Amino acid sequence: MSDPVLTIRNVESFYGPIMAIRGVSLDVHRGQIVSILGANGAGKTTLMKTVSGVMDPEKGKIAFDGIEIQGSEPHKVVEMGIVHVPEGREVFPLMTVDENLNLGAYTLADKSRIDHNRELVFTYFPILKERRTQEAGTLSGGQQQMLAIGRGLMANPKIMLLDEPSLGLSPLLVQEIFGILKRLNDEQNMTMMLVEQNAKAALELAQHGYVMEVGRIVMDGAADVLMQSEDIQNFYLGVREDGARETRRWKRKKTWR
Repeated sequence: MSDPVLTIRNVESFYGPIMAIRGVSLDVHRGQIVSILGANGAGKTTLMKTVSGVMDPEKGKIAFDGIEIQGSEPHKVVEMGIVHVPEGREVFPLMTVDENLNLGAYTLADKSRIDHNRELVFTYFPILKERRTQEAGTLSGGQQQMLAIGRGLMANPKIMLLDEPSLGLSPLLVQEIFGILKRLNDEQNMTMMLVEQNAKAALELAQHGYVMEVGRIVMDGAADVLMQSEDIQNFYLGVREDGARETRRWKRKKTWR
């Protein structure tokens, strides 16, 4: 496998006095989908914010294409090709679909590239083309998530950081959106780092996975291997064979609070 496009080494980030991520190290290779699993409060979103420049790490290094980027301003991170699609979609509700997409391209000066990216978005999300003059706040939750991903694609990303893209969506919409993400990976070689509580969907999509607990990486491996792990099945996939496993699962959950 080639050298990783994104390298994170021993990163620590804080909210005031509270350490949210603790010595996290991971790699993402070009063309790979990497899923980050974990319960609420595990530090997954903090990790995304730290990579995208929204938060500065107190310690550690983050390198993209061999260049250290920790502490960089968010717009500089975007210009390098790292695009963060945040949790909760965060579309601009009073702006149209087209206007939201235009904001995604604010770092680009090449009109032909912007037009190309818009057509790419409409290829994968044709409903957005149909509703391009509609205010984003009037779209359904699934359509808003499509718009958030499309807005990210407008920035010409080399890697997309996707934070909980299944949040609040029906199983059918999750299946549709994850199918589009797979197509983007297969057809555009789009590299992705995906934070997701829907472990089954995330591991089915990804090639590699990491598991976080209370700010640390506690497990990683090929996604298909993690899917067969007894711990992953017990704690994330809801597979239980006896009462002892259920008790163990409950006790493990209690330690996360």
